[in-house]
Amino acid sequence: MSAETQLLEMIATQAAYPASMLMPLYVQLKPISAAEIIGMWRGGLFDGGKSPDPIKWYGKRFVSASHVDPLMCRREDGSIYSYDKLGVAQLREVAFAGVVSAALIYDSQPIMDYFRKVTDNIIVGLGDIKGKPTDFFFHLTRE
Repeated sequence: MSAETQLLEMIATQAAYPASMLMPLYVQLKPISAAEIIGMWRGGLFDGGKSPDPIKWYGKRFVSASHVDPLMCRREDGSIYSYDKLGVAQLREVAFAGVVSAALIYDSQPIMDYFRKVTDNIIVGLGDIKGKPTDFFFHLTRE
């Protein structure tokens, strides 16, 4: 079974999966260009819904290569807004694990998210926070 098929099944189950299971699949995925990511994406985690979510993360909005709202969140009334406490970000194409692909780089935080393509409308991100293990996986679905 391909890495793409396995990840699609994992996303569909909404179960928790450890980084040790996700990383071997992630490195098999194809790269995605920064231009392909422009738009609004709904986010999800591979945590089985167990992580606390005080900001009610909704997804990410890629306006252009130079402007990304990395934390789109949902208010109590259901409306979506950009949570700006961690600032905005930009998109660049960066090498990770030997593959050049789109990456989100926060303007004022030591955080990068590396992206790989599952399908044209689903991508997997790997969060890299300076000083912490690179093991935070999430998925985005194009709206």
